[in-house]
Amino acid sequence: MFLMRRVRRLSGAILFLCVIPAVASAQPAITKTYSYFRIGGRTAEDLDKELEKRGPVTRTTGHRHPGATEIKFGGDVTYMEKGGRCEISGARVTLRTRIVLPRWSNRRHATADLGFIWDTLSTDIKRHEERHAEIARNHAYQLERELLALRPNRSCDVLEKQVAEITSRLLESHDREQLRFDRVEAANFDARLMRLLQYNLKRRGK
Repeated sequence: MFLMRRVRRLSGAILFLCVIPAVASAQPAITKTYSYFRIGGRTAEDLDKELEKRGPVTRTTGHRHPGATEIKFGGDVTYMEKGGRCEISGARVTLRTRIVLPRWSNRRHATADLGFIWDTLSTDIKRHEERHAEIARNHAYQLERELLALRPNRSCDVLEKQVAEITSRLLESHDREQLRFDRVEAANFDARLMRLLQYNLKRRGK
């Protein structure tokens, strides 16, 4: 099981965090896209080498990984002065995620056993990256809710400072949860993949 021993770094998120001007709306504008990198090889050892050679490099680790999720937050808050007070007239959070996954060009020519292992592994890589996107999505909704819940203030400058504090806190929380998720996944990789292989083997035998 060379492949299962080697592919331990199931991917770290590439996190691009920023807040930029846009147009206010009622809920986050979220987009998710997919891209793929091709790998070759006809053995488990070949696949390991190909993933290490061609996998995306993440900014958080500086290493290549079997998959990655690029995350970019954006958005804007608009203010309105009314009756001597300042209130938020609209808040919009945007989130763009791009999930990068491997695509094995020799899958149709693989042996049944190696194809079975690859299918199990690649499914788990996709699940892992989808969870990164879900974590980001949850924080985008939370951020917009908290911004819209801010009460009017005597000064737009004070309100703007509160917006910056909420944004910073939510993005820091997002980063921590992403890193925590990666640590848990890495620690449980071998046991999880073995369970998946056993489960899929039982299903294949039916």
